[in-house]
Amino acid sequence: MAETPDKARLSAALRSAADGDEHAWRDIVEVYSSRVFGLLRSQCGNPDLAEEITQSTFCTIAAKIGSYSEVGKFEAWLFRIAINRLRDEMRRRKRQANPVDGGTLTGLAGAARSDHEDRAEPAELQQLRNALTQLSDAEQQIIHLRHSADLSFKQIAEVLDQPLGTALARHHRAVKKLREIMGPVELNESDPTQSEP
Repeated sequence: MAETPDKARLSAALRSAADGDEHAWRDIVEVYSSRVFGLLRSQCGNPDLAEEITQSTFCTIAAKIGSYSEVGKFEAWLFRIAINRLRDEMRRRKRQANPVDGGTLTGLAGAARSDHEDRAEPAELQQLRNALTQLSDAEQQIIHLRHSADLSFKQIAEVLDQPLGTALARHHRAVKKLREIMGPVELNESDPTQSEP
């Protein structure tokens, strides 16, 4: 079950997992963990934190799966838990932030710069990351839900508890704003991963 299952298969896997079937549980984690991790990492920018919250999210799902009844909203439930966990953790970290002297920050900045020089990413990806930081938190969230978590607009509306039309309009405005910030971007025509507009 490496690909996202249809409703009947997902429902059967969730029932089996709730009944203690470890194989079914492993299948569910295998299908959804990379998407949850991708969403969290894109939102927080920290792979270690994203991994920790992904694990925490699946622990919550495991604890509550016995009382969950599948009505076609599992993905929305899963991603809502992940987003809430991340939001709670970011609030907790903000409350616990300690002041740091300037010398320490200068040293860290130099170390981070040399670390990133080894792992250069394509200019287009850097441009996209920079453009995303110029969007509001709500705009970034809807972009991440659609393009990192690969949720449908209906699922995004469920996660955000909004009407479908609102989710569609917010995504459209966020993409338009990204295009305005980034300006014209030339795609490498020999790259088969790039899709036509």
